[in-house]
Amino acid sequence: MMISQLFTGLVLVAAAMPSASKTKPHQPSAAPVSMPAVAPVVPPSAEALRVADWVATSHDNHALPYAVIDKNNAALILFDAKGKMVTQVSVLIGIAPGDDATPGVGSKKLGEIGPAEKTTPAGRFLAKFGYAAGRQRVLWVDYTNSVAIHPIPGDAARSENRRARMLSPETDDNRITFGCINVPRGFYATDLRPLFQKKGGYVYVLPDTKPLEEVFPRLRVHALTSGRDAA
Repeated sequence: MMISQLFTGLVLVAAAMPSASKTKPHQPSAAPVSMPAVAPVVPPSAEALRVADWVATSHDNHALPYAVIDKNNAALILFDAKGKMVTQVSVLIGIAPGDDATPGVGSKKLGEIGPAEKTTPAGRFLAKFGYAAGRQRVLWVDYTNSVAIHPIPGDAARSENRRARMLSPETDDNRITFGCINVPRGFYATDLRPLFQKKGGYVYVLPDTKPLEEVFPRLRVHALTSGRDAA
């Protein structure tokens, strides 16, 4: 079964949820508008579906769970070790567009990292749990460059409005981190950690500036062998 077919169930569930649209300025409200509990589910991009189908068909995940992170859609799609889609969530990513980490950025203190260096690198990563500063346990995606998946930090500046950004139906405001991928706390504890905590898993971060095949060269081979157009 294609990944796109599996996603249909999530879209139907999302359609039954209360609307996350914002109150228009000219419509007065007697009571404060409550923030939605979860971000609206956005259908995955063609690029994300293409990578997910390639991984499932070629077993590139080597019988480990995996996640596909679509930076342009600010979304993470989680799969179990057998390639079954578990769920999709909104994420926060690095402020700066770009698909490569600046050499040496992982050894810098946060205050030393320049605006253009706050990128979430693209690529295929073997992710495993470990400890970050302050003995915080995180899922390391790219340990060398200090890129990890974790919930919104408790010490994040309130002015950044990270939770509101994550719940917003927009995607442009999801670029706020130094490069790490912030995920909902409930998703991290209930879905991601149980799947990855034993042996780890693979994380496929889609590019936002490079061609998809440059980051994942095997996609072109997969397209040719499966009779699809790789262009």
